[in-house]
Amino acid sequence: MKARLRRSAVLLAGSLIPLVCLMGRPASAAPADPLTDAFTHAAATYDVPRDLLVAVGYAETHLDGHRGEPSASGGYGVMHLVSNPTVHALEQAAKLTAQPVETLKSDDAANVAGGAAVLRAHADELGLDATARKDAGKWYAAVAEYGNASSPEVARLYADTVYDLLAKGVTAATPSGTVTVQAQAVTPERGTYAQAPDLNAPRLAAAVDYPGAKWVAASSSNYTVSNRPTSNAIDRIVIHVTQGSYAGTISWFQNPAAQVSAHYVVRSSDGDITQMVREKDRAWHARDWNSRSVGIEHEGYVDNASWFTDAMYRASAALTRNIADRYNIPKDRTHIVGHVEVPGNDHTDPGPYWDWAKYMQYVGGSNGGVNPYTPQEVCGSGYSVIDSAALGTAGTVYLLYNTSTGYNCVATIKSSSLGTATATSAYLEVQGKTRVTDSGNFTYYAGPVRAAAADKCVKWGGKAGSSAYDSPFEHCG
Repeated sequence: MKARLRRSAVLLAGSLIPLVCLMGRPASAAPADPLTDAFTHAAATYDVPRDLLVAVGYAETHLDGHRGEPSASGGYGVMHLVSNPTVHALEQAAKLTAQPVETLKSDDAANVAGGAAVLRAHADELGLDATARKDAGKWYAAVAEYGNASSPEVARLYADTVYDLLAKGVTAATPSGTVTVQAQAVTPERGTYAQAPDLNAPRLAAAVDYPGAKWVAASSSNYTVSNRPTSNAIDRIVIHVTQGSYAGTISWFQNPAAQVSAHYVVRSSDGDITQMVREKDRAWHARDWNSRSVGIEHEGYVDNASWFTDAMYRASAALTRNIADRYNIPKDRTHIVGHVEVPGNDHTDPGPYWDWAKYMQYVGGSNGGVNPYTPQEVCGSGYSVIDSAALGTAGTVYLLYNTSTGYNCVATIKSSSLGTATATSAYLEVQGKTRVTDSGNFTYYAGPVRAAAADKCVKWGGKAGSSAYDSPFEHCG
């Protein structure tokens, strides 16, 4: 399949690594990874165990700063420094490091330093002295506090995830290298958190709608009590991506300020499932489809494929199959859909890295002849369809526009010969400029073809199979 995905290099402006550290390096030595250096420097500056700091960052974001864009709960950067109505870790980091908030949001090195400073502040509040700070196991309560959890049991879930990573080790690819943590035996000192319920422990099946799930209730401010399917038929299952971590999402759904929820949350590492809203009730996840659907959130970010593990796909597919069987929902892509496919929404999840073919195979259903990609996924965040033209039975060509950037985008989405490379094309011509075309033998779509077109007329079109469409100059301004 043709690769369509852009990867942005991580920029470490204002690096915290002193120049002297780079002097005297042998000419044959490979250059150090800037993010590795950032963790080493931040750990030394704030006297935080380096491997623990990396594990916290990996648990939060897989060490992906997402170009300074916030998570669903308002977290920024590699260390997920949160700024929302109830948590102000980002602002705390700015005060502790004397770095501007905007720098902490977008600069990886500054963000890592901010995370280290906040973690150290929690350790100081807990009374960890210089000797105790050398023992990663004694940081458990500080790590639990760093997660900004809504309850002690979720705080324990968060901290246990970090210490599990220390035990297993971490290997995280970055745009400029690899950050590693060797597997190590660390005995976490849970303190008062030892008395908190362990959400990883088995629960009674009767407590949830799906026997494989654990129960953690969302805030009653984040869903609508109902009596489905008596009050409303359930005929859709909506697949989401959390834009955050597993524990962080559970905590966010428990926060009354969130005004959002889903019925289930699935963990990346092992497919662990937590139910947060009863299926009879309407979770707030899909706007106009809340009344008819069950929502499943998946830990991770739409622009980072590393979160979508086989364990997650298999566990989620088993859940989806169970829901579909209980409500007689057909196991096809008309009834099992991504958030991006729900009418009247502005989300892009589960995004281009979600493997619909694998997922539907695990569900035991079929793609139903439906292309797993949408024009919004192909063109990217912020684009909305403003026009389309059918290409016989072979596909549809779409014209989209991004109001915030003034760019048009054209994508041709195939509807036949899916998964087989066939001649497909898409083009966009801004009046007064050269036409740009994407043409070749593609398995699912042609495009995206993007161009700045604010206040300009455009020609657009494409071809799939033997059918083609060519527009006049239109959509001017």
